[in-house]
Amino acid sequence: MEKRLEAGWFQRIAWSVLVWFSLGLLVWVPFLYVAIRRGRGSDWGAFAAFMVYEVATVTGLSVLPDDGDSSAVLGIVIILCLLTATAMLLFAMFDQRLPRPAVPYGAAPMAPAPQQGPYGYPYGR
Repeated sequence: MEKRLEAGWFQRIAWSVLVWFSLGLLVWVPFLYVAIRRGRGSDWGAFAAFMVYEVATVTGLSVLPDDGDSSAVLGIVIILCLLTATAMLLFAMFDQRLPRPAVPYGAAPMAPAPQQGPYGYPYGR
């Protein structure tokens, strides 16, 4: 069965706030969290893409001169990537919570199944 990673709106907004308050320097952190927890190839791809973005922007900020159009273009790229990461965190990365089935009126909830020990327990076969 495929792993699910459910998150409420508070957790989604908290990850988005981390992305914006770090000015994009920690944009890769929520995607690493999702990739480790869920383990899908697409999650690892998103993490790798934001790591490449991080390396490129930090390098670009340190290499490019302060004046000129290249700084403006880099600023626009940073803002667009932050908006993309926020949209992904709010709407695409986490699975929707599944509704719990309602218990019919007047029916008692089912008791959990008894736990079994190891094979052959207690006789050790």
